[in-house]
Amino acid sequence: MRRTTLYSSSGRGLQPGRSRAAKPATAAAAPPPAPPAAPAPGKPGGKLSRRVERVLRVAAGAAVAALFALMLGRGGPPPQAITQQDIDAAVRHTLETKPLPSVASRAAEAVRPSVVRVQGLTDDPDGYGDIEHGIGTGVVIVDKGLILTNLHVVAGADKVKVTFFDGLESDATVVSLQPENDLAVLKAQQVPDDMAPATLRSTKDLVPGDEVVAVGFPFGIGPSVSSGVVSGLKREFRSPQGKRVLTNLIQFDAAANPGSSGGPLVTADGAVVGIVTAILNPSEQRVFVGIGFAVPIENAASAVGMHPF
Repeated sequence: MRRTTLYSSSGRGLQPGRSRAAKPATAAAAPPPAPPAAPAPGKPGGKLSRRVERVLRVAAGAAVAALFALMLGRGGPPPQAITQQDIDAAVRHTLETKPLPSVASRAAEAVRPSVVRVQGLTDDPDGYGDIEHGIGTGVVIVDKGLILTNLHVVAGADKVKVTFFDGLESDATVVSLQPENDLAVLKAQQVPDDMAPATLRSTKDLVPGDEVVAVGFPFGIGPSVSSGVVSGLKREFRSPQGKRVLTNLIQFDAAANPGSSGGPLVTADGAVVGIVTAILNPSEQRVFVGIGFAVPIENAASAVGMHPF
């Protein structure tokens, strides 16, 4: 059988002046298949890429879960809000395991560096040294060595000696007297390098029932601390000999005895509000029965020409 020519590149059979009409092709040759497109860089392609993506997602989730578990393991459960009950319980626990210092101990510690032992001395007629004529307490109110004490502690003494908180002993001279308040002002010849005067506080706001502390050398023992309250204000006291009447006194019930005279009466914060000057005792034994008197610090400060209030 003769095959039909689909197309020919030959020019035979063409007649002059006539063009050869193209015969419609009964079948078109298929173009060569395009090569498969390569996956875009950085993007997963095909089943393998999708599988890798799933693996990466699972691994990331596992890492986050492991990190969260690690944080819980280190820090415990998430913190909870602190309630008032939690705070109260913590305060109670602290007070039970570490008690706070008492009011008296804090007040005494605040004034301790300013308290001195005062001795009134007389010459021994036999030449064997000095004889103790009187003993009491004083309080430094000026860092240069000015000391307040009671007049009756140094009255009649030939010389006066003071002993500071650090053990330093020094001779002292009487520089001022205020007999109406039974006060004397001493000037020490030597003072400690770190001498600290007492803090003074007005008695204007003092009321009965306020806590007070007396610091001194009762019977020469000390420094000793006793505590009590203000029992009354503007009291009057007549000395046992009836020679002197003291007025405008602070009455207190902190223990005081001979030797406490001239010492500071301080508030709970350690500020001096008075100078201990007398005790009321109906007997002749000169022991404390619960009533002591102090000169208000306003009167005492005026003895040295200062009125800081």
